[in-house]
Formats: sequence, structure tokens, C-alpha cells
Amino acid sequence: MSSEHTPLLERAPVAPSRQRYPHQTLRRACTAFLVTALAVGLPMIAYFVVTTPEKRADFASRVGLQKFHAARGFSYTELVDVLTRTPDEDQVREWSQFYTAGPHLMGQNKSQAEWTRDRWRDFGVEDAKLVEYEVYTNYPNGTNRLALLEDSSKVKYESKLAEDELDEDSTTNLLNRIPTFHGYSAAGNVTAQYVFCNYGAYQDFEELQRAGIDLEGKIAVVRYGHIFRGLKVKRAQEMGMVGVVMYTDPSEDGIQSWDPEDQYPNGPARNPSSVQRGSTQFLNTENAIPRIPSLPISYEDAIPILKALNGHGPDASAFSQYWQNGALRPKGVNYNIGPSPSSLTLNLVNNVHYVTTPIWNVIGVINGTNSDETLVMGNHRDAWIAGGAGDPNSGSAAFNEVIRSFGTALSKGWKPHRTIVLASWDGEEYGLVGSTEWVEEYLPWLSSSAIAYLNVDVGTRGTDFTAAAAPLLDSVLIDTTHAVASPNQSTKGQTVGDLWDRPIKTMGSGSDFTAFQDYAGVPSIDMGFGENPSADTTDKNPVYHYHSNYDSFHWMDTFGDPGWHYHVAIAKVWGVLAAKLVEAPVLPFNATNYAVALGKYADKVETMVEEAEKMTMPLRLTKLKEAIEGFRTTALAFDASARTLAKEMESDSRVTEMQFTKARRTNNAYKLLERQFLYEPGLDGRSWFKHTVFAPGLWTGYAGATFPGLVEAVDAGDAEAFYRWLDVLVRQVEGATGLLGG
Repeated sequence: MSSEHTPLLERAPVAPSRQRYPHQTLRRACTAFLVTALAVGLPMIAYFVVTTPEKRADFASRVGLQKFHAARGFSYTELVDVLTRTPDEDQVREWSQFYTAGPHLMGQNKSQAEWTRDRWRDFGVEDAKLVEYEVYTNYPNGTNRLALLEDSSKVKYESKLAEDELDEDSTTNLLNRIPTFHGYSAAGNVTAQYVFCNYGAYQDFEELQRAGIDLEGKIAVVRYGHIFRGLKVKRAQEMGMVGVVMYTDPSEDGIQSWDPEDQYPNGPARNPSSVQRGSTQFLNTENAIPRIPSLPISYEDAIPILKALNGHGPDASAFSQYWQNGALRPKGVNYNIGPSPSSLTLNLVNNVHYVTTPIWNVIGVINGTNSDETLVMGNHRDAWIAGGAGDPNSGSAAFNEVIRSFGTALSKGWKPHRTIVLASWDGEEYGLVGSTEWVEEYLPWLSSSAIAYLNVDVGTRGTDFTAAAAPLLDSVLIDTTHAVASPNQSTKGQTVGDLWDRPIKTMGSGSDFTAFQDYAGVPSIDMGFGENPSADTTDKNPVYHYHSNYDSFHWMDTFGDPGWHYHVAIAKVWGVLAAKLVEAPVLPFNATNYAVALGKYADKVETMVEEAEKMTMPLRLTKLKEAIEGFRTTALAFDASARTLAKEMESDSRVTEMQFTKARRTNNAYKLLERQFLYEPGLDGRSWFKHTVFAPGLWTGYAGATFPGLVEAVDAGDAEAFYRWLDVLVRQVEGATGLLGG
């Protein structure tokens, strides 16, 4: 009987024909394949034999030119209009509310990853998928302890190790909220005397040693700030200490108050029970997982522990200026160093377990007409807490608005000139895990095609625009900020750029740009709206509860960005910056800025050499400075030629084949310029870091260091290493000069 499954055309069975010889079907298939291969292959072989590489490049340019003209139906002006009109406060608030509704640690957020992929597809990015990796990590068991003991057994103070539950903030009351702990911390149960070690910086430990403070076998009590937390644990471990306790001193806050009416959730000051979680992976070195346990605590829990040190050992006034700004003195803390007497100890219990778990990046692709030039844009999705309204999900919510804007443009006929890859990373918080895995897997493709990486981690936690960038991208970033209106319209019509004092920081580490900039040599930008600590007291932003339960949707909705205007502003900056980079016929890079920056970095090293105490012989940077000057001269001419070409192509109604070919060659040189400063053996002692100009500071972590090989050689008093790195840099600068001048 016929049904809806019945074929419209039925085949009548007939007797099979007799084969004339064995394997008849196979022979026919092979014959057909050979005929097709000869028909296609012979003309191609003849083409490659007869034509020169230059003519083949010209042919590729003609094909690219045809695609370029075909995609110009949707103008750049129309694209920017879509990218600045589409992002919406109510919509970005909705995305934030979803991302912050529950815990989303690395490897425990697959449903959130799937939701993100599905939204991107809804927006019009059909090629969006999950990319999975297996990684090694730790999770808390929830039974940690930090107790101040008297005479080994009497409990003088039991730390809460938890943040207060607030009726006003539902995130703080979740039954599955994440305990306070450190990622990649070592499990352990230690009881020992303790020492206050200030910020736990390398210099702090040097001062303690000079003062004769006994550190061996003790627990370090340190405050957050100045350097990456993992390096605090690393140095304490190297000093023979057995554990580390970290707290956030209110001295790090722009607004300080002991009045509960001024503290969150009632006001803008820090809640006393706020705890900063985070990774203690060493970040910069091989063997990066600590061997000693650590715990994060609130300043509320730190006060009794620090007060118990009063009268024991010197106080902070006996040390350098970096020890003097502690803000807990009104609470009775004298900031004595210790060690605590043998009768007064800390019992530190860190109960974590290590597992191998899958993590999930979400990767979306918008194909451009030019397949060998690619822009990558990314934000991480994982957080240490259920919230993460600032870090990272202000960036996640804004990213969705950028992608929704792209989708609107696509629906109106836009086809980008260059390909755009969109990435929602997992595992950033533990140590940039998801982005690093992906970059390492796709390194050959990135090396040949990536033009830049645009990162937004914390999109909004205040009102001051901040950015770190590779010098190649400084100019286009500045231009972009002047194309986007600021939410602050105290002066009508002012832009983000009008209110930004433009201290563009150097690239270090601490977010997902690291693998792109420091390992793959892809010029990167990291940007967002941060706090304004330099503002007058009345204009200071509310205290941001970094990696705390109070980095919540309620905090953002009430204090961080009540109107959600700065979320929308960073979405617009991000989108317009992407548009400039993917649509400009000639990449809007500036090699001269790079040359000028290299000169400044060399001057800093020269000053450092003059002040070095460990160096026993004079060191000269003459060859490097001469090479940089030659690079600057060539870069000036190259940039001028590129600007002239760009103006011609943007003004002409019909781009010529010659212009298009020249643009491809110019863009290829710009694209590969950053890669000239990669050194395959890597930096001394941390071979994964390949960039010789930019790296995270050896003992800072987040902050960027320039010419790290030279700087570390001077610090170590190693003249041989200094000249070895000088030779590497001279060759690289000369290679960059040849690339632009060839």
C-alpha cells in the first residue's frame, strides 16, 4: 500500500546483465577516474610549467579581486551603522543573567557551552560548534580549614572560609555555590608558625631574608596584589615554606569603609567577607603546579591572624615603602612580621582532588572572501563562582551582542573581506587552558593566516576604558575608540576615545591573548572598561569583588553598570574594531609604532644596565639600536606607501588588479611582521614563550615585560646570556626590516 514513504519513482526489478569480465565495475570506475584526472590535471600541469610564480600569484589576485568586488555591495558605512545600532542594553542584561545564573567552573559548563553555540547559530553564524579537549585540573572537596591554634590544640580563631549569604543577592545563597579554594593548589594538611610576607613578591622575600627572618618550615600570610598569585606560592615554596594564606587588604580598594551601610550589598565598599579565588599555577615556568597547599581568605578572617602577630618580630615600618600602606590598622593590626611564637600556629587544610576532565570551547566561523587572512575574536566563559558578572561574563554578554550584530549584517547581504573566527573559551581561569590547547592545535594555520586576535575578558567593571595592545595595533585601536560614543555624555557627543588618556599597556599575560601573542606571534589586543582609581573620591567606581561570590548579577545590576550602558559600549568598540580589521583593503597596521616602541624598550634596558649591581663588565646595545633605527626608517616608508594605497583603493569605485595585488603583498608583510620576533627555542627556563619582545614578567606574571631575554640576563648578572639574546634580537630586527623592504 502506498504511503508518504512510497518513492515517487519506483524501479522495476529486471535480471542483472552478464559481466563481460571479472571486476567489471571496478575497471569502469578506475577508467572514469583516470579520464577525469587527465582532463583536469594536464592543463594544470601545463599551467604550472609554463607560468612563473609571479603570474600564478597574479591569477590568484584576479580571483580574489573578483570576490572582493562581489562583496562590496554592503558598504563599510552600512556595516558600522549596524554594529553601533544593534547592541542593546536590555538584551545584554538578559545574556548576563543567563551566564551568571549558576556555577560554571572549567570542565563543568557543557550546557552553557551548548547554549552559547545555539545562540550564535540563531544569530546567523551557522558554522558554530563545540571543540573538546581533555585536561588535568583540580576541584575542591569543600572541607578546607584554617585555624589559629594556641599551644598546638586550643583553637583561638576558626576561619569561616566562606562569604556571607545575602538576602539581596540570590547568587550568594545557591546550595551548589563554589567553595573558596585555589585552582591547581596542592592538597595538604600543615600546622606551622607563620610570617607576614607582605605581597609575597620576589623583592618582599629578599627584604625578609636581609632582615634575618626565619622562613623555613613556616606558613606565609600574604596579601593579594602587585604580582600574580601563583608566583607568591612559587617563591614561598622556594624559600622552604610549607603553605600560603592569601587575603585582600582594603588598601587595594578605591573606596574603603568600616560602616556596614557603605559596604556591599548596602553600598559601594567591599563586603568584609569577600574572598578572591583564583589559580596558583606558576604560569611562567615548567613544572607549574605547586607542591605546597594554599588557601584564599577574606580580610575579615585575616584580622585575627594578623593581630595575633602584634609584638612579634619587626613591624612593616622597618621595611621599604611597599610595606607601608596596609589598611587594617583601624582594626588593631600593627602589621608585625613575625614569625609567630612556637605556641601560636596555623593549621591549614586544603582538601582538593585532581582529575582529567573534558572542557569545551565554542568556535564559530564567518567565512570571508579572502580565506588566507583571518581575524580571531575571543572571550572566556568559565568563572570561579556562580556569578562572574564582571569576570568574564560582562565580556561574554557583550560578545553575544557583537555576534548578533554580525548576524544582522549577514542577513542584509554583508560578506566580510576576511574570515572571522569567534571563540568562547573554557578553562581560562585555571591557566588559559582552552585557548592554549586550541592555538597549539591550529598553530600552522594561524601562522599562515591570522592577522590579529581581539580579546575581551572583563568587558565592564567600571567606567574607565583600558587596553593592552601590540604596537602594530595601537593606531587602529585609538581610531576605533573615537568612532564610538561614550556612555558618559557630560559633554555632548564625546566618544570613548575623548575620555581615554590612552596609556596602552604592553602585552603580558593573564588572559587568552597569551597563546596568540607570546606563542604564535599574532598581534593582540586586550580591552575593557575598568575601575577609575585615580578619580576624585566622589567619582570613584564601586569596589569590584574580583573572583568573589559578590561578582554577581545583582552587584552588576545595582553598582557595576546599572544601566548596562558600558556593556553596550564595549560591544560597539569590539565590533567596529573588528570591522576595520576585516574590511580595510589594506590592513590598518602601523609598523612605525612598532619600531618606535622597540627603541623605547632598548632605552629602558640601557638604563637598567647602567644601574645593574650584579654586572661586572660594561654591556653595549649599540648593534641593536642601529638595527632598530634601520627598521624605523624602512617602516616609515612602508607605512606611507600602505596609506597611499589604502586611500586609492577606498576612493576608487573600481579597484584595479594592480592595486589588489599590491595590497595582498602589503598585507602579507604586515601579517607576518609580528612572527619575525618568535624564537623557536623559547625564553631561558620557559621555552613555551617564543616571543622575544613581549612576555609576562618572570616575577610579576600578569604585567608585561619587554625584551625579556635581555632583562633577565641583566637581573642575573649573566653577560654571556645578555649578548646571546642581543644577537638573536639584532637578527630578528634585521629580518623584520627585510620583510618590509624586500
